This record gives sequence, C-alpha cells and structure tokens, in this order.
Amino acid sequence: MADEWLKTACILCSVNCGIEVKVEDRHITRVRGDRASAASHGYACEKAQRLDFYQNGRDRLTAPLRRRADGTFEEIDWETAIREVAAGFARVRDTWGGASIFYYGGGGQGNHLVGSYGASTRRALQMVYSSNALAQEKTGEFWVEHVMFGTGVRGSFEQAEMAVFVGKNPWQSHGFQRARPILRDMAADPKRALVVIDPRRTETAEMADYHLRVRPGTDAFCLAAILGVLVQEDLVNHDFIHERAENSTDLFAALTEVPVAEYCTRAGLSEDLVREVTRRIARASSVSLYEDLGIEQAPHSTLNSYLEKLIFAVTGNLGKPGAMNAGTTLTGLFSGSLSSATSPVGGHRIIGGMIPANVIPDEILTDHPKRFRAMLVEAENPAHSVADSARMRQALRSLEFLVVIDVALSETAREAHYVLPSCSQYEKWEATFFGSPFTTETEFANTFTLRAPILEPLAGTMPEGEIHRRLVRALGAMTDDDVAPLHAAAAQGREVFATELGRVLSERSQLGAVLTVLLYETLGPTLGAGAENAASVWGIAHEFARRYPESVRRAGIRGQDGELGEALFEAILKNRSGVVVSVDPFVETWRRIHKGRINLTIPELLPELRSLRDERPSAQPDFPFVLSAGQRRSSTANTIIRDPKWRPKDPQGALWMNPEDASQLGVKSGGRVRVITKRGSAETMVEITDSMLPGHVSLPNGTGLWYPDREGQEFQNGVAPNDLTTTEDRDWFAGTPFHKHVRARIEAIAS
Repeated sequence: MADEWLKTACILCSVNCGIEVKVEDRHITRVRGDRASAASHGYACEKAQRLDFYQNGRDRLTAPLRRRADGTFEEIDWETAIREVAAGFARVRDTWGGASIFYYGGGGQGNHLVGSYGASTRRALQMVYSSNALAQEKTGEFWVEHVMFGTGVRGSFEQAEMAVFVGKNPWQSHGFQRARPILRDMAADPKRALVVIDPRRTETAEMADYHLRVRPGTDAFCLAAILGVLVQEDLVNHDFIHERAENSTDLFAALTEVPVAEYCTRAGLSEDLVREVTRRIARASSVSLYEDLGIEQAPHSTLNSYLEKLIFAVTGNLGKPGAMNAGTTLTGLFSGSLSSATSPVGGHRIIGGMIPANVIPDEILTDHPKRFRAMLVEAENPAHSVADSARMRQALRSLEFLVVIDVALSETAREAHYVLPSCSQYEKWEATFFGSPFTTETEFANTFTLRAPILEPLAGTMPEGEIHRRLVRALGAMTDDDVAPLHAAAAQGREVFATELGRVLSERSQLGAVLTVLLYETLGPTLGAGAENAASVWGIAHEFARRYPESVRRAGIRGQDGELGEALFEAILKNRSGVVVSVDPFVETWRRIHKGRINLTIPELLPELRSLRDERPSAQPDFPFVLSAGQRRSSTANTIIRDPKWRPKDPQGALWMNPEDASQLGVKSGGRVRVITKRGSAETMVEITDSMLPGHVSLPNGTGLWYPDREGQEFQNGVAPNDLTTTEDRDWFAGTPFHKHVRARIEAIAS
C-alpha cells in the first residue's frame, strides 16, 4: 500500500478538496491534489499535508469509557456500553419525555453521514431539539436567504467580473473551489476587480483592487452606505427589479434616508472610496459576493447578511454567469426556515431546526420543568466551541446523562458519563453535504464525493452507523422480524430491495423513523465489505434524483424516473474522485427562487436598519480593545487536529496586535500579555503586525485544546478563545455569537 496513491478528500474546511494520499504503517505519508477530482481538479492547499496529525493523534480512543463515581473513566466493552447508554437515555425519556434530551452534532467539515444515522437514534428516543456548529455561524444568513429567495445562493467567482468579500478571507478559509487560483487570476486581470470589506489587511485584501478597511463592528454602516449610494445615485437596476423583484417600496424609502457621509465616517472609511467602489459594482457586468464569519459573528449579524444580499439583489446580479445563482442541495442542511416552535425554556427562535448554540446553557442551568436533562453530543465539541466555555462545562456537568461519540477525548467528552469511540474519517465510508459547486460560462454544476476508507478501523472503534444501529436495536425500535424480509430482498438486488422496502414501510410505518439504520443493517452489507456506512447515501441519491431529475440528467446520469436515483447512486458508489450530480443553465435559478421573484423587504430588519442613525460606535474605557476570537490563519483549521505540532508556524497561537498598540503597552513580538474580558482572562504571546488596525487584536481558532505529550502528561497549548467570550453577546434575532467582536483589556506581563 505504501506505493499506491489512494483517493480521498481533505476534511479541514467545507470545500473538501479531492486529494490522493500514500499510506505506510497506518500513517498518511504523502498528500497531493487529485487531478481527477470532479470538484477541485488537482488543487489542494498546504494544510492537507498535515492530515496525519488528525489520523494518528495520541488521544485517539480505542474503547468505550464509563465515568466512575470518583470522576475518572474506566474502559468497558461495547456490549455493556450500548446496553447502558440505551438504558440511560430511555430512563430520561420515560421520566421527562424525549424533548428533555438534546442533540448537539450531525458531523463536521468532513463527516455528515454521522448526522444521517444519528437521526434514527434521535427519533427512537422522541428527541425534539438539536443544534450544531452552524448555529454559531450561519443561521441568520440562512434565514435571510429563505425570506428573500426561498433557497440558498452562491457566487460564480470563476466568471465574475467583480468579487466582493465581506468579513471573508478566502485565501485562508476558502469557501469555494480552487479559491487561490481564482483569486490570483482575478488580481492579474485589469478588467476584473476584487473588493474586500474587512478591518484586517488579510492576504485577500493584499491582492484586492479595493480594501474597505472598516472599523471592527461597523460593517452595517459600510454596507448601508453602499446601498444608500446605489439608491440615492440611482444606480440600481430598475428593469431587473421590475421583472424579478417585489416589495421594494419600504426598503428604498429607508435607503434614501441613509446619511452616506456620516456612515462612512462611523465606519472609518473615505466617502470617496465607498462611492467609487459602489459605482464600480453598479457598472460591472457581473458581481459575486461572499460573506462569512467576520460579519456573521459581529454586531448586527443578521442585518449584515440582509444588507450584503441586497447589494447583488438591487444591481441585478442574480441568475446569470459570474453572479449569484441557486444550485441543488443534497439535503436540507442549509435550511433557513423559521420554526413555529421555540426553545423550551427561553423561547428562542429555532432556525433550520437549530436552537442558537449560545443559549444552550440557559436551557440547562435552570429549574424550569422543560429544561434539557440529557445530551447526546456527536462529532462536535461544544465545551470548547460555544461561547463562555466555563459556563458550557458547568451546564454539561449538571446534566443527568451525557453521552459523547467522538474519536478523541475532547473537552466535551471529558464531562460525559459515557464516551463511545468512533472510527476516524479515513477509516470508514464518509461524505459531506456541503456540495462542491462550480460554474462555466453557460451553466453551474454541483458535485458529490463519497469517500472510501483508506485505512482499517482502529481496533476498538466503530463507524457511527454501527453505533446507532446498535443503539436503535437496544432501544427496541428495530427487531429481527423487521429486518428479515429486507435482508432477503437485498440479496436479490437493489431493485427488489426498493420494492420490498416500500412494502415493509407501508405495513410497519414506525420503521420510517429509523430508516437510516434500517438501510445500514439490510442494504449496507450488499455494498461491499465494510461499506455499510455508505447505505444512507442510497436514500439520499434517490431523493435527490426525484427532486432534480432534469439537473441529474444534464450531469450525464442516465435513467427513467424510477431508475435515475439508482443510476446516480451507482455512479457515486463507484467513482472515488467524486461525481457531477447536477448541471443547470443559469436561468434555472429563477425556478428555484420562490415565485421567481426576490423579496426585497424583510420587515423584521427594517427597524434595525433605521436605528443605525442613532447608533454611534464609541470606545469603552474599561475594555478599549476589540478582540476577534477565532481567526483563521495559515496554521489553523477546524479543531479535529488536536496535536499542536501540526502548526509549524505560530505554534502557541499568538495575539496579533498593531505596532502602535504594542508600543503603548511596551511589548515586543514574542513578549507576553494578559487579555482580559468581562468573562475571563488568558495569557498569551504577542506578534506585532500592521495588518491589524489600532485597537483591534486577534487570536486564532484551533488552540487551547488539551493534549497529551509523549509521556502522557496533558497540557493546554495556547488560548481557548471561548474562555474569553460570553453567551449574552449575541445577535438579537438569530442568536449568533459575537466571537469576532469581544471587548477586551490588555496588560503587559513583565518578562
């Protein structure tokens, strides 16, 4: 195997570039981009070279753990673990109801099949409420898209004459396929333009034609000023709005009143530059925009998302090459629908089925009769990632029952009653549902990659599909009698199996609740040795083909309506470099947008837009700095890599600070400071850089994890950013935390 290149994908960001790797003695020894990849076409950034630090972390778990009375863990066998975990959850359900059990998880950047199987356990326990990391980032944006378009939209940067990145640094955080080559191409083309709206001079800003370097937290003023210029200078696309939009009257009335010059001043921007950028946007033949955490985890989060999308909506940059378009989605992962229900204790909004992550402790640390009393946490780490880590840990410790499914003893797993060890993402069949869209001059496409394992499972671990199959069995929600006819049918082929599945579900409708593990147990063994974890993709492929039959056929998948899903699944199962699953002309966007027209006015957000007139950013003497907690750098990604040695640069995760601030504090690069917020304090090293504005500092994501050294002694490397953040500092509508805007005080530490 050492001489063989094995196809898989990177799992360090949502783009999931196709890669090829060499493996020797269970180590990933070489990594290169997969030129045959349907999505990334051979591109991969340098971070993928360090994936072995994930695969072979010293804190990998190899047996289920049970907490003893003294708080320590003991290893137990799987049979005992499954029996006791099922009994523990059943006890809470039977006493307090399934709604008292809270689910946090569903996968990360690379393992969404986790969520498909976890859904069966959740339904077997009648669980109602859930959340995951997306509720810390994207729910406000998802809701805005749902209200304005009825679907999500993505930029086609490959063809765009102009690209605008708002709180986004795609050079490091990517967000679309082949980000760095596309950025370089745009920067080198005098007919195209790059715009960056960001307080920091990022790598992308260094390449940009225009850098609107806003003061931290003033993005809403900048975006409102741009929209004010568009309306007040009559730069909007009236023909497009007449044909493709509705409900513009109240919005335009509000934008007519925007004091452009004043808002530019508040944002720390030149009015002339803002007007120049706006006019350039208005005359461009195509504009694509991308917003990200820089404005989503900051003041006016949901309003920022609304204003950003209005820029392309009122200039006609939707449903055409180089602009924003609505593609296909494999699942409902990015739903922005607002539930009629609210969280059981605080009455918080539930967007896309997710309770805001910031309110989870409030839903536990109370004597409210409907409080959460148990949690199942899967492939996520809320004790580290949710604001105010100390309070989140307190909440976890107060639960009657907590179970964590993960590959390592994470900060959350340390608080659990039981920890169930899963295979790594390279030891099982896995996939993500982010999709990997790309565009050409005439159409846009979506791809999907089902990854085969490149290593045997580590002894003592299981894929999540198997864990959930056993839990559902132990809960009595699936029996031998239920699966016997499906086993027999699956042995005769998937066509016979599909027919028999329909019959079984019609007679035993309760099995629909545990459909994914039903597929895992019955269809899974027929897919090949160890491929059971791929079984849920069969149902996903059939549903996708049912929803988008013409899109699938345009991708080259052949078959009549009843056969198309099977043909798509077969292509997915066989092609290790991924498959183009849908192709659409740009006009298809208008068939996906509700009623074919954009809703320009969101009444819930207009009062906040108008209230900006009375809001003046001001200094806070006790906390004069703004800390961005969780910045993406060249040496950080998500926290699935726990070994700090994977970061060859900046191993401690230094605090970045402007030279002027450093001079006033009397510190130099390599010196140490104490960062103090209203929630806590931490000591860290300083790196001086003029990429930061005065008064603005940042700490990276991915640090502050506990990890054992070679002697087994654990240490915490760097600052855990959420030791410094608060749950109450969050968006009023979506509950998105202000991780990128934390008020802080900094004190030099004498050497």
